[in-house]
Amino acid sequence: MKKMSLRTRVLTGTVAAAALGAGTFGAMSANASTPAAAPATTVKADTADRNLQQTTHLTLDAATKAAKGALDAAKKENQRVAVSVVDRNGNTILTLRGDGSGPQAYESAEKKAYTAVSWNAPTSELAKRLAQAPNLKDIPGTLFLAGGAPVQVKGAPVAGIGVAGAPSGDLDEKFAQAGVAALAK
Repeated sequence: MKKMSLRTRVLTGTVAAAALGAGTFGAMSANASTPAAAPATTVKADTADRNLQQTTHLTLDAATKAAKGALDAAKKENQRVAVSVVDRNGNTILTLRGDGSGPQAYESAEKKAYTAVSWNAPTSELAKRLAQAPNLKDIPGTLFLAGGAPVQVKGAPVAGIGVAGAPSGDLDEKFAQAGVAALAK
């Protein structure tokens, strides 16, 4: 028997692997076209079902209205800020960086909004709690500086608005509250 060259062996192995792969793919494709059986049980989806929970979230339009309300309030006082709105779960809905706001403002606004909704309190109040519980500042994603305000429906938090970039946290929080107030208009 004649010995095959390295090139011939590699080529032969590649062709064999391709043929095996094509056969496997064809068999799997044939099996994939067979519809799976429907689940035998279904869950009744209504508000009386104890397995389900309904929550309230801001729409993108409402979040935009709140952010623009905060930016407009800052602009009236010639302040350059960033505004962030997060949902009840702390996920960012949107962040607007006002003209001329500093590079730190974007991330700080998001963290202030997240902190406000997480504790359902203005971040200026939460900053005061650090004296009794200094480890709060170690919670990832939070920022315990004034400038965050929760948005509430019937006392429950549904969103948070964070503002950063003004010379003081008091101003940031004033603008965040203006964003909350814009939702009532």
